[in-house]
Amino acid sequence: MTIRDYLFQAYRLDQRIDSNIREVSTLRKMMGSISSPVLGDRVQTSRPAEAPFVRSLEKIMALEEKINSEIDLLISLKEQIRGVIAAVPDTDERMVLSYRYVHNLTWEEISDELNESVSTVKRRHRSALDHAVLPENFIQIEN
Repeated sequence: MTIRDYLFQAYRLDQRIDSNIREVSTLRKMMGSISSPVLGDRVQTSRPAEAPFVRSLEKIMALEEKINSEIDLLISLKEQIRGVIAAVPDTDERMVLSYRYVHNLTWEEISDELNESVSTVKRRHRSALDHAVLPENFIQIEN
């Protein structure tokens, strides 16, 4: 794994958490909707033992548990990433890495924050990656 791949993991995990949160929101909306009654003759040999919303509620609870564990992992990963960034000797390079991998800013946003051109920010980024060292026991997120 390259240092860039390692640092980029936090962004991907953050995106995955956001996606799961949106899914929980959708499930909550679906659970709150009222289904229409079935009119007409209906033959059913057995009735479900649980209310229709129970399965949705179980899915929501399982997804929320997953989100919480991913948030814990993201906190640990970002803490480790901050340590890697802190070890980079140049202050400007540390700022670029921090804005990019801790705060998830785009090149343009970093450029605005540092009052530098995008090309200068990218040059500092390349240099910073050369100076950053992958930790010995680094956290690796599964895809």
